Amino acid sequence: MAKIGFIGMGNMGSAILNGLLKAYEPQELIFTAAHTDKMEAVTKATGVPHASSNAACADSCKYLILAVKPQYFDAVFDEIREVLKEDRIVISLAPGQTISGLKERLGDEIRVVRAMPNTPAMLGAGMTGVAFGEDSFTEEEKAEICRIFESCGRVEMVEERQMEAVGCVSGCSPAFVYMFIEALADGGVKYGLPRKTAYEMAAQTVLGSAKMVLETGKHPGQLKDEVCSPGGTTIAGVSALEEWGLRNSVIKAADACFEKSQKMK
Repeated sequence: MAKIGFIGMGNMGSAILNGLLKAYEPQELIFTAAHTDKMEAVTKATGVPHASSNAACADSCKYLILAVKPQYFDAVFDEIREVLKEDRIVISLAPGQTISGLKERLGDEIRVVRAMPNTPAMLGAGMTGVAFGEDSFTEEEKAEICRIFESCGRVEMVEERQMEAVGCVSGCSPAFVYMFIEALADGGVKYGLPRKTAYEMAAQTVLGSAKMVLETGKHPGQLKDEVCSPGGTTIAGVSALEEWGLRNSVIKAADACFEKSQKMK
């Protein structure tokens, strides 16, 4: 029996699968997807075997990761409900889907975990929030679930009520960061940098700035202040960002993500 199974091999499923291959052997994993040609392509590229059906996948692993959109849950649940056993653990990646709601549809005896990763998991640089809820898990099981997502980056344990906030801050936000990188590069191109150079410089600067936050332990505001010389160019740029509402725009984006996830329950 495989250790970890996936139902769904879209962007997020593929990202986590590729991350896991840095810590697990292909034979410890199994997956299924909606289309045979996609499954064959993933197996050829990764060496990870695919199952003949969702039910076969669910019956072949200890930890089952649901990497499908919530609108497909009913069809998937109808296929796997009868083969799930009490010793198995279902890990849902879907926003807005509560543990209690998933247990009602899968069976009260099924143990469910919620996780919210992001696509940088593909490079081992993801950020995942994990919520266990009130089910009973052994310490070994909790450690294994953390290991799954640590193989893709960093992990933070949160209360389930905080999961929608996790989606705002890390789940959706790579898209916001990509937009910032693109806009910053546009500024460089405007003043003469080649496009490729501008993208590389903007992306590396975002990467380095993030590492400064994570590795120095300093408050982002303090790090910002350290770049802003009195009367200099940086403080002029910061002033423009404040004038045009960068902070408010980002918070409003988080509001929109949170409100949408609430509607998906």
